[in-house]
Amino acid sequence: MSQPEIIAGADNGAIAAWVAERLHGALSVSAEVAITVPGGSTPFPIFEILASSDLPWSRISVWPGDDRIVAEDHAASNVGKIRALLEPAGARIVPLTETARPPHFALAWLGMGGDGHIASLFPNTDPQVDDPAPVRRLTPDPLPPEAPFDRVSLTIPSLVNADQVMFVIRGADKRLVFDAAVAGENDLPVARFLGAYPNAVTCFC
Repeated sequence: MSQPEIIAGADNGAIAAWVAERLHGALSVSAEVAITVPGGSTPFPIFEILASSDLPWSRISVWPGDDRIVAEDHAASNVGKIRALLEPAGARIVPLTETARPPHFALAWLGMGGDGHIASLFPNTDPQVDDPAPVRRLTPDPLPPEAPFDRVSLTIPSLVNADQVMFVIRGADKRLVFDAAVAGENDLPVARFLGAYPNAVTCFC
């Protein structure tokens, strides 16, 4: 595992600028790129900034890293909220389904829960670094009370299949979990991912 680059104290504008710079770089060598992004409350203010940037969104496909199995117009739908922000800017939004075949990603943007889960790979789902399935339908246990739904999630091999990986982690408690994963002090999903990804990740903490 490579040591992550830790960027502390970055605001939403700085994170958006970092993402835009990486995507411009990827688009300088590829006609089209794909990215995967998280749900939850943290990324959406950053998406708003990116949506108004000069990125050529028509050349970018956006995949949610996971989603709740609800209709797109449901308040708990990640893809619905991502679509509302980035589709008007020109992005192609790809709903995540159990039969999806995710591409190679220019950028995998991940969040992390306090229990060390990434995407919807919760500890109880025992995610494997050699999972043969690119996407899994999963049931978190316990079900988060704010979103008590089954999930569909990219697996570790799909998330690892990325040129660059970034985390946005807010809160001292989560930072402790992340640091312990980096140090090999736990076997949580985030630790398994970090052990499988061959390059250094960037973590905005």
